[in-house]
Amino acid sequence: MALQEVSPLTGIIAEEDVVLDFGEHEGKSVLEVQDTLPDYYDYLITKKSDGQCTIRRTRDKCFRLYVSRTLN
Repeated sequence: MALQEVSPLTGIIAEEDVVLDFGEHEGKSVLEVQDTLPDYYDYLITKKSDGQCTIRRTRDKCFRLYVSRTLN
């Protein structure tokens, strides 16, 4: 049995199965962001560790990544 790799952003869900649902990178997969925009990927990991990042499964069975905006 192979050990499944765990993403720092999506956990056990494969990064290619989760798409961003906000901003200028909307519609890109997390894996695509990791490959092409490593600084933005690190930003998303920071948002997740701050508790401002969620993944939801939509009616069409897609996983969407959201970042909540909070007022400071």
